[in-house]
Amino acid sequence: MARDLRKLFEKEREEKRFDMKKGHEDRFFSKLEEELPKDPPKKKVLSLWMQIAASVVVAVGLSFYYFNSNKGVVGPDEKVTVVDRNNTNNGVQGISLGDLSPDLKKIETYYTTNINLQLSELADDPVNKELVDSYMDRLSELNKEYHRLNQELNDLGPNDQTINALINNLQLRLQLLQKLKSKLNQLKSSKNEQESSNIV
Repeated sequence: MARDLRKLFEKEREEKRFDMKKGHEDRFFSKLEEELPKDPPKKKVLSLWMQIAASVVVAVGLSFYYFNSNKGVVGPDEKVTVVDRNNTNNGVQGISLGDLSPDLKKIETYYTTNINLQLSELADDPVNKELVDSYMDRLSELNKEYHRLNQELNDLGPNDQTINALINNLQLRLQLLQKLKSKLNQLKSSKNEQESSNIV
């Protein structure tokens, strides 16, 4: 009495064909239209962009406030390199990386804010002055290169090579600062270990 269940199910499906009532689709779409709002909520998208813009403005504002309030801390013979995005070339305003697209503006803002943050977190320690100065010299060179690439961007127009070089320059500066910070932390921890071993 073995029966093939597949054949039974197929036979049952053929016998019991279910048809929808006439006008079912129209009733469904009319109920759907009643439930859905007429206008999409544009305010939410706009408010999201406003929140993002406000947070960027606050971050930039705080970094400017921090740098302006700490102007007297740096000695007259010390050099501090801050990433500036002003592309003033003899009074002529040109385009920068951030002027090309919103995505590039986000990238530029991200890196410049992080670079300035890393610079602001550097401890002013006369013991490590030589190490910090060597890194600052390298940062100064990269800053000059960034301005040269920006001038190239203005002279030749936007191209992939220049844009990638500008982004790589910002990345390299941030990596350099992070490396300096880690070396300073290593020196500080080794100094602390020496002091603790001298105490013991």
